[in-house]
Amino acid sequence: MTFSAVIVAAGASTRAGPGAPKPWRSLGGRSILSWSIDALTAAGATQIVVVAAAERVAEAAQLLAGTPNAHAVAGGATRALSVQAGLAALTAQADTPVLIHDAARPFVSRAHIEPLLAALASADGAVPALPVADTLKRGADVIEATVSREGLWRAQTPQAFRFSTLRDAYGSWPTDAEPTDDAAVVERAGGRVVMTPGDPILMKLTYPEDFAMAERLAATSRITRIGQGVDAHRWGPGAAVWLCGVKIDHDHTLIGHSDADAGLHALTDAILGAIGEGDIGEHFPPSDPQWKGAASDRFLIHAVELVAARGGRILNADVTLICERPKIRPHRDAMRQRLADLMNLPLDRVSVKATTTEGMGFTGREEGLLAQAVVLVDTPA
Repeated sequence: MTFSAVIVAAGASTRAGPGAPKPWRSLGGRSILSWSIDALTAAGATQIVVVAAAERVAEAAQLLAGTPNAHAVAGGATRALSVQAGLAALTAQADTPVLIHDAARPFVSRAHIEPLLAALASADGAVPALPVADTLKRGADVIEATVSREGLWRAQTPQAFRFSTLRDAYGSWPTDAEPTDDAAVVERAGGRVVMTPGDPILMKLTYPEDFAMAERLAATSRITRIGQGVDAHRWGPGAAVWLCGVKIDHDHTLIGHSDADAGLHALTDAILGAIGEGDIGEHFPPSDPQWKGAASDRFLIHAVELVAARGGRILNADVTLICERPKIRPHRDAMRQRLADLMNLPLDRVSVKATTTEGMGFTGREEGLLAQAVVLVDTPA
C-alpha cells in the first residue's frame, strides 16, 4: 500500500540542551531529519512534506533534493498547527493513507510502517504503542502516590490515518487546546484508533542524554558500502556515441549489445557491486534479444531501485571516462545532470571526469573507450 507522509520538524527543542534544534543535529554523520526522510522514502512514500521552522525551510528543501515528490513548508507556533500545515501541502486523495511522524524519532523503518497501513483496513487510525513497563509515581521531589500502570501505553510515531479523516478531525479540534498527538485529535472526533506493536528503537530524542544512546544505535543500524565498476567497448563505424546518458555527435560509435554506454554500464556495475547483486550481465544478459539496442539508463534505474528496495540510498557517484576522443569537457555538465536525475541525487554528489592515456594502450590507439565508476551506498546493516 502506498502512502503520503508528513514529517514534523518545526519544534524549538528546548529540552534537548544547547545546540541546533533536534532535526538538524548530526546522527551517524548525517542530520537526524535525513534518517526519517530516507526511511519513509524506502518504505514507499509517494509524497513527503517536511514541516520546518520558517528559517529552516530552505535547509529542509536541500535535504529533500533528489527525493521524488517531496517538499518543505513552514510550520506553525504549535505542533498541531505544523501538522495542519503539512496536511494542507499534501495533494492526497481523501482515502490516501497519511503517516504523521516526528523527526525526533530517526529509527523508523518499513517494519514499523507496514502494520500501521494494514490496520487502516478496519480502523480510522493506527498508532505504534508500547506497554508501560516502569513503576509510575506521582509527585515532585517527594512521592505522593504510586500509579497503576495497568492499561497504560506509550504512544509513538509514525501514526497513520486516512487523509480526510485526520484533516476533518483537526478541523473540529478546539483552537484553545493543544493535542499531545494526532491520535487524540481523531479520538475526539469519534474515530476508532487501534494500536500496533511499538518498538523501543522508535525512541524519541528529547533530552541531552538521548543523543549519546542514539549514536550507539546509529553505529549498528546502518553500514556504508563501496562499489566499483569497469566497462570497455570497441569503437566502430557510426555518427554518434552515448556516454553517461548523453548523446554526443562523433565520427565513431561504441559497439555493444545495448547502446554501449560504457559510463552507465560501469556505474550500474558499481551500484550492483556495492549491494552484492552481481554484475550487469546477470541482470541484463547480452544473449537476451530484448536488450539489443536498449537504452542503458534502464539498467541504471534498475540498480538504483534495488538499493531503495533494501532501504538504502546512494550517497555519491564518481565516473571516469578514459579516451582520446571525443572531448568530454563540453558535455560533462549534461552528463552529471543526467546521472543525478537517474539516481535521484543532488548535482554536487555526482562527478564525471575524463582523462587520456597519452597515446598508450587500446584507448590511446583509439580502439575503444574505458569507463570506471565508484559509488558510496548507505544501507541497513
